[in-house]
Amino acid sequence: MDTQRPHPLVIVKLGSTFDALRARQGDFEHWIADGLGMQALPLLVVDPRRGDALPDPALVSGVVVTGSHAMVSHREPWSEATAAWLAQAVALDTPVLGICYGHQLLAHALGGEAGDHPLGAEVGTVTVALDEAAAADPLLNGLPARFPAHAVHWQSALRLPEGAVRLAGSEHEPIHAFRVGGHAWGVQFHPEFDADAMRGYIEMLAGELASQGADPAALRERVVDTDAASSLLGRFARIVETRQGVA
Repeated sequence: MDTQRPHPLVIVKLGSTFDALRARQGDFEHWIADGLGMQALPLLVVDPRRGDALPDPALVSGVVVTGSHAMVSHREPWSEATAAWLAQAVALDTPVLGICYGHQLLAHALGGEAGDHPLGAEVGTVTVALDEAAAADPLLNGLPARFPAHAVHWQSALRLPEGAVRLAGSEHEPIHAFRVGGHAWGVQFHPEFDADAMRGYIEMLAGELASQGADPAALRERVVDTDAASSLLGRFARIVETRQGVA
């Protein structure tokens, strides 16, 4: 093995978007790769659902865990195996960013709890408010105190792992971001979604949302660009590059 080659940043693909969205916009890993803007380090996509082996966590520069239409509380074998691997990565202080399902899975992997949100779904462009702790956080510092972000979730991180720091929440969701250790973050919102993706999700979920009393048309009208939220992927990439000495 050539140990001199730079370690890859790994995108752990735990789900796919709707077929219609994928046909016109690509899938989660493509949206994440675009947001990372990674130039100096290779990207590696692994999909444990299809049997891909997760790499040695000591041989990766960073990890991004995607969202999924699955539920963490269902404890699928591929999900539990990924949770155990994430715990190893965090123990090595490998930078980790869990998105939506990945956020919940990170909490679960480290001893917290993920499950159904007691108030139901949060879908659309929402306002995320930073906690005071975010001012000193390596990933979130410098963001506006309140900013719009795209969200699609029925489950949440209901209880954070011991020692975790809550960083942000919304009116509906008290834990939209947290950090555990020095370099592992979960974000419930979707920094990889653009406005078209968010509108696409509202369109695909319109029937279900209407059955729960939401107004899909009103949700579509409230979709806006989310530059601050989207910047987290590039911010995370720069943290990874700096730690690898290639920034």
